[in-house]
Amino acid sequence: MTDAPPTGPMTGRPHDAPPSPQHGTQGDRYARELERHLDWLDTFTSTALGVLASASGIYTYLGVRSLLDQPGIWTTFAALAYSIAVSVGIFVFWSYLLRLLPAMRSAASRMGLLLAMCLGCVAIVAMSSWLNAAALAGGAAVETHMANTVQSYQSSLERAHANAVAGQALSRDVARVRQSFDDLSAQEEGGTLSGFQGRGAVFRVLTQKGAELTALETQLIEAEGPIEDTFAQGNAVLSRMRGIAVGAGPLEDRTVQFSEDAVELAGMITRLRQLNPAPLVTRAAQDLSESAILPELDGSTEGIRQGQSSTIASVLGLVDQRARTLGQAASEVEALPQPDEAVYTPMSGADAVIVYARNFVPAWAGAISIDLLPAVLVFIMVVVQAAIRSGRGLHHTDDRMTVGELRAALAASELLREHDAAQARRD
Repeated sequence: MTDAPPTGPMTGRPHDAPPSPQHGTQGDRYARELERHLDWLDTFTSTALGVLASASGIYTYLGVRSLLDQPGIWTTFAALAYSIAVSVGIFVFWSYLLRLLPAMRSAASRMGLLLAMCLGCVAIVAMSSWLNAAALAGGAAVETHMANTVQSYQSSLERAHANAVAGQALSRDVARVRQSFDDLSAQEEGGTLSGFQGRGAVFRVLTQKGAELTALETQLIEAEGPIEDTFAQGNAVLSRMRGIAVGAGPLEDRTVQFSEDAVELAGMITRLRQLNPAPLVTRAAQDLSESAILPELDGSTEGIRQGQSSTIASVLGLVDQRARTLGQAASEVEALPQPDEAVYTPMSGADAVIVYARNFVPAWAGAISIDLLPAVLVFIMVVVQAAIRSGRGLHHTDDRMTVGELRAALAASELLREHDAAQARRD
């Protein structure tokens, strides 16, 4: 009775048993077909990878040049050296992964190389992709920055103008208070208030406060012209800045002109804030209630003088009340939201494309894709190599042996036959 053939540790199938249909002839044919495809693809994969790396290097060069302000041969050499280093690094990195990751069979080795690939992708984005995005959309990002700055300046200019107009509108409140004192002085001149007809002490107090309010009203009315002139000049500068932001011509020259206009417009906004007469009204209201030159009582009798004194006290109380009303109105104007401090900060294309990244998602997608597209090839190779191994299974064929390997195998076979024959003769 012959011994049973040994069985495999996992399958329970004899080692010399014919392979299953999955791992037999059909599996070999499937694996050979995939290998022929890979052989054909290998003829141009390196070339395609080199083209992608070179394209990334060109855009990296343009991005680096936008960051280096100093012209000259050394600047060109530095940008060229950096872009070449990026191209070589991308080519070598993906070449390693295209060869090694598909050949890994254990889960630990695959995870290790996948982790290395993730780290490499982060490094590629950090050293190349953002510069590619700067080259693709840097100019548009700078124009977006200028457009946003124009909107910020426009908001500040309109707010400063609105506050100044609100302060200048206090002239109506001043006019109303001044008219009330004019009416009281007319009544006093007729003897209605103190009972002493003529232009006595009470009349002089009333006309004194009326004159102060008239001077304040004149100042407020005169402020209207400078406020409107400054606002009109600011709008003209804003219109010029909008034209620069979207106009034609070299971006560097437009940026310089835009900066000059921004400085001029900032000065106009500051001037509008200074032209706001609300603080003037606040101080005038305070002076109105606290400072009063009381004339000498000129009544002919003690009773008339007492009447004048009592009326002056009432007038001063009225002055204090009206001053508080004016001060409250001026405080409400001063409490209005102040214009934001609009400041234009020039940006390079590389900085602007990062700050306004949400506005340039297609450019960022293209810049990153040109660097990380080979990752798709790596995953394709992993899938194909796994399919080849699955098709072959445990069955091994030598259909891909070279001529040298075939000759060595035949020589080894001949030596074994000679050894077996010699052993048989001895026996």
